[in-house]
Amino acid sequence: MEKKELLYEGKAKKIWKTEDENLLISEFKDSLTAFNGKKRSLEEGKGALNNQISAVLFEYLEEKGISTHYVRMLDENHMLHKRTEVIQIEVIVRNIAAGSLSKNLGIAEKTVLPFALVEFDYKNDALGDPKLNDQHCLLLNLVNHSDELEFIRFTARRINTLLGRLFTKMDINLVDFKLEFGRDKDGNIILIDELSPDNFRLWDAKSGESMDKDRFRQGLGGLSDAYQSVLKRIQHRSKEGWA
Repeated sequence: MEKKELLYEGKAKKIWKTEDENLLISEFKDSLTAFNGKKRSLEEGKGALNNQISAVLFEYLEEKGISTHYVRMLDENHMLHKRTEVIQIEVIVRNIAAGSLSKNLGIAEKTVLPFALVEFDYKNDALGDPKLNDQHCLLLNLVNHSDELEFIRFTARRINTLLGRLFTKMDINLVDFKLEFGRDKDGNIILIDELSPDNFRLWDAKSGESMDKDRFRQGLGGLSDAYQSVLKRIQHRSKEGWA
């Protein structure tokens, strides 16, 4: 499968058409952005790490019954996946208070939440990705009906349970993360985008150190080492079996 026409370029990936109209190739970039693009940098090898981490996690979720766009990893930087109609909602799942949740609501950072909090953001850079409630989603025609929102929310919670168990076995706390969904050629809502430390907030369970893009946001350094550690732990768990 070869890259043809460039379809889209975002902050972290380029999306290419292929000879099959139902399949696309994502090329993972080494670029880093934070604070709505105000902070930018490059981290050599970051794209390859995110691609490999995403591939293993998509395979894990597929095995557990979650439908995704993932087909296969082509090489270290390229992933083959299904073409979908992107639903313009970023789904945020939070288990521990951190980041904007602590800042906006005054909940002390590192507070373990009594339940997994699922939030919706409008996937719109020009507007700064504002928060959405269910009525906003319907008003903006981001979904066809409220049942689709309930399916997305239910699936996000299911993914959180599955990933939380997996990361716990790897001595990593799954603090929060972002998911995206799309509709496949048959109209089914499936998980898309990527599953990587760029979109996850991960803390080492023993040291409490950040293992995600907060290392870039906060100027901590060591981002590649942290991502490499996440990949090694996931690969080790994969070899031992997911059960």
